[in-house]
Amino acid sequence: MTTLIVLPHVELCPEGAVIEAEPGQTICDSLLVNGIEIEHACEKSCACTTCHVIVREGFNSLEEAEELEEDLLDKAWGLEPQSRLSCQAVVGATPLTVEIPKYSINMAREGKH
Repeated sequence: MTTLIVLPHVELCPEGAVIEAEPGQTICDSLLVNGIEIEHACEKSCACTTCHVIVREGFNSLEEAEELEEDLLDKAWGLEPQSRLSCQAVVGATPLTVEIPKYSINMAREGKH
């Protein structure tokens, strides 16, 4: 198992969390299995940006993003150089620290701020 540190998020994980992720599983699935209800409006098909995360530590251990993911990330709220779609980023052996941005495009449109 690989340690996945989730930084505090006011709604989804107010205290932050340290979870064990199965290598080969996506960050999104790892969060969901551990009760962190990250939004994933396209059902993890790489068609939206609602599962956007920022990988604060361990980013370089992830496989490079495919072109479709890169194109979608350009539309993500709060994009940073270490941004990934959590439904596409696969956990390996290296521990990761992830931050879930305050807003997703969906939440901003729905006025949930």
